[in-house]
Amino acid sequence: MSRPHAPHPRPWRVARLLLIGATFALAACAPAPVRNPIAQWVPSPNFDARRPVLIVIHFTNEHSAEQALHTLRTANSGGPVSSHYLIGNDGHIYQLVADGERAWHAGAGRWGTITDVNSASIGIELDNDGDSPFTQVQIDNLLRLLADLCDRLRIPRTQIIGHEDLAPGRKDDPGPRFPWQQLAQAGFGLWPRGSLVDPPPGFDPWAALGLIGYPLDNRDAVVRSFHHHFRGMDGDALDQQDLRILFNLAQQLGVDGHVTTAPAG
Repeated sequence: MSRPHAPHPRPWRVARLLLIGATFALAACAPAPVRNPIAQWVPSPNFDARRPVLIVIHFTNEHSAEQALHTLRTANSGGPVSSHYLIGNDGHIYQLVADGERAWHAGAGRWGTITDVNSASIGIELDNDGDSPFTQVQIDNLLRLLADLCDRLRIPRTQIIGHEDLAPGRKDDPGPRFPWQQLAQAGFGLWPRGSLVDPPPGFDPWAALGLIGYPLDNRDAVVRSFHHHFRGMDGDALDQQDLRILFNLAQQLGVDGHVTTAPAG
């Protein structure tokens, strides 16, 4: 006597079984939350992802975006380096590291109270050899990227600096050719506003530089970085125009009273 044939499974049942199997397979592959084995896991919903609070702008000091992409994905003479973004001189935007991850772009240095800049920042490299002007399409797309990052990651629009600002003397990018004033006109970065006036007697420009964020270990190098950023020139000595700019910036930060020494007597 022949056995009756088993009924064929309906197509929707097959699809459902495949979907369930795929779900279990993905769950098995997903990494478990990192938990300390010596502690009892009692999860709380009161947490947030770590967020960057600073954006650092660099130039690549190389001769093409392709060369820079290779370096940022391998190593240079100092070891492995990376950044979150690279913008080619044709304006093309590349992302190399996720926004929430720590890219190796800043190295040693500090800005204000931030001493581990890599952990607190987004790094943006611009395809530029250090001597050529930045292209307009490159700056236009940088502004578009800055708007996206500041809005999406809630980074204050004043918290945009150059690599040389946090590492004076060790780094010189993005250099005196970088158009900081154009960024300021679009609402990004700290920049003098209104009329520049002479500061009052007792104004301390070094205190102002420190309150803005500059590390003061090498004062000649700090002035060179400040000149690149705010005046587009070289030089390691402060002049009267520098004092006017610093007083203006201190007023914007609401700290001008903290950088003026009261007269003796």
